[in-house]
Amino acid sequence: MKSSQQTGVSELLFATAGATVDTAPLAIPETERPPDTGKWLRQVPGNHSADKRENPSPRMRNWVHFGYVLVDVLLICTNGLLAFTVRFAAIPPGGGLWHAWPKLAPGFPVGQYASFLLLQTILIVLFCQSQDLYRTPRGRSMKQESWAVIRAVCFATLVLTAFIFISNAKIVSREVLGTSTALSMVTLVAWRAWKRRLVTRRVAHGSGAKNTLIIGSGSVAQQLARYLEENKQLGYKVLGFLDGDRGDDPRHLGRIEDLPWVARAQFVDEIFVTIPSERDLVKRLVGEACRQQLNVKVVPELYDGLGWNAPLHHIGGLPVMELNRQPIPAVGLFLKRLMDLIFGGVLAILGAPLMLLAAMAIKLDSPGPIIHSARRVGHKGRKFQCYKLRTMVADAEAQKEELLHLNERNGATFKIANDPRITLVGRFLRRFSIDEFPQLLNVLRGEMSLVGPRPHPQEDFDQYRLEDLRRLDVLPGITGLWQVSARQDASFETNVNLDLEYINNWNLFFDMKILLKTIPEVLRGSGY
Repeated sequence: MKSSQQTGVSELLFATAGATVDTAPLAIPETERPPDTGKWLRQVPGNHSADKRENPSPRMRNWVHFGYVLVDVLLICTNGLLAFTVRFAAIPPGGGLWHAWPKLAPGFPVGQYASFLLLQTILIVLFCQSQDLYRTPRGRSMKQESWAVIRAVCFATLVLTAFIFISNAKIVSREVLGTSTALSMVTLVAWRAWKRRLVTRRVAHGSGAKNTLIIGSGSVAQQLARYLEENKQLGYKVLGFLDGDRGDDPRHLGRIEDLPWVARAQFVDEIFVTIPSERDLVKRLVGEACRQQLNVKVVPELYDGLGWNAPLHHIGGLPVMELNRQPIPAVGLFLKRLMDLIFGGVLAILGAPLMLLAAMAIKLDSPGPIIHSARRVGHKGRKFQCYKLRTMVADAEAQKEELLHLNERNGATFKIANDPRITLVGRFLRRFSIDEFPQLLNVLRGEMSLVGPRPHPQEDFDQYRLEDLRRLDVLPGITGLWQVSARQDASFETNVNLDLEYINNWNLFFDMKILLKTIPEVLRGSGY
């Protein structure tokens, strides 16, 4: 049995640094006390309060997680072997499926297929871990969990395909890869659905369900009760509410001061506190829960709805609610970077002859360097050297002050359609965006991306308004939403709005769409 000083407080407990639990009993009138608060109730058969189940220990949780990983590994390996068999099986005449194991020719690259299967298994497990599929958060719906599995398998397959392409391991059959991927999606989703159905049926029959009491009866308490009742797989049976305001709810079991009596009479296992702003009362409730051996969960302050569905993390032992998330997730950043490296490298190789011809034309056209290097402000305000083919006269910066009154842009940027500083060759290079090719070096160095907001010089950055700084939340890009949808619009406000639209709606398909739209835009010669 648990010590009277121990309480199972979940990750939702609203903690205050240095706060102590008030162990003074809640005030209960003598006439309302149960006749015996001693050991008699612990001897009642079926009283869960007498034999409270401990929360799973970290070691037990680790074993459960290991079991989930092991099931995934077995399914992925089985799928790979099945896909291999389907691709290379030859059923002899008069035989059956039992005799379908492929008879491989001498020298068949079995080792490469075994390595492929091992790499596929590792990648899928890693991406499943990144999708939080081994922690089993019960608040996630079956649809959300299924999409998480599909994303994990698709991401793993994309990385594996890129590896096969780069390593030139063309001996691996595309049919084997496609079949094993499809089978993994189906089986990993299916066994999780079976596990969820099993848990739901056990809870529906009363096995493992916790008798739950909710402190408070406001809108948060009502929504919590409704959610717990609609999601039986969570393992909670809501008994009712304790609150000072009785109202008309038949599930109102009494006042908050009645907790000791109600907890024993209703065989309560766990309480949810939905009034975190009343700090002293919460501390007294936790103290009483310790004496009654009840698990306690406290719904934190939700700040008028800002905290709905907000993830909770722990930093230095302190629960931290994340009210706003970064625009691009970690896995998305990794895949975006991978795409930048692959496509950036290919474009740099294919564009090398064109850059060589452009360099010769620049040298013959006007004196000065071939490459123009300028200081730009990038991701999170970091400064970097941005490279372009020189399209202006050598002293272009010195002439800029004299031309400021001709600026056609509203806001922080400086742009003139018929800039007199642009050379003859430079005008052609700008028209077809050939001058941007050296920025592929910035992409490969991780200072820029293929797609993103354009980087601005320091003098333009100094004129940013506070709301304009959001465009620096992501890496700057060679092309972007503004270039393919409003390139001739001189308004800086339009530029910023399109950049923010890109940031708020980012995904890999959005990047691919912008890259594909950039091709006809470049060929049309709409740059200036």
